[in-house]
Amino acid sequence: EVQLVESGGGLVQPGGSLRLSCAASGFTFDDYAMSWVRQAPGKGLEWVSSLYSDISNTYYADSVKGRFTISTDNAKNTVYLQMNSLKPEDTAVYYCHAEHPVTRTNYWGQGTQVTVSS
Repeated sequence: EVQLVESGGGLVQPGGSLRLSCAASGFTFDDYAMSWVRQAPGKGLEWVSSLYSDISNTYYADSVKGRFTISTDNAKNTVYLQMNSLKPEDTAVYYCHAEHPVTRTNYWGQGTQVTVSS
């Protein structure tokens, strides 16, 4: 059974930091591109960041570049999103996403809420 289980969300003040984790199981983690996607209240899905572990390339949306860092621990089949200098507009449900670059098979986590508010 494929699972993507996010954790680490919560309430944080503007300027604060959080680290999200996504533990994967049920598929070959190293073969997949891992991404974080968010959905703010009343809005559509917004891509945040991706990492292609085979070539160690990372990509970020302009809105988070310089503040967020995506990384993986392949030994633990886990992808992280370190979020610094958080802003109220970062408030959203953050989803972990895995996609095979050739077959396009993809999986979603259940999401974790991040709220940035004073």
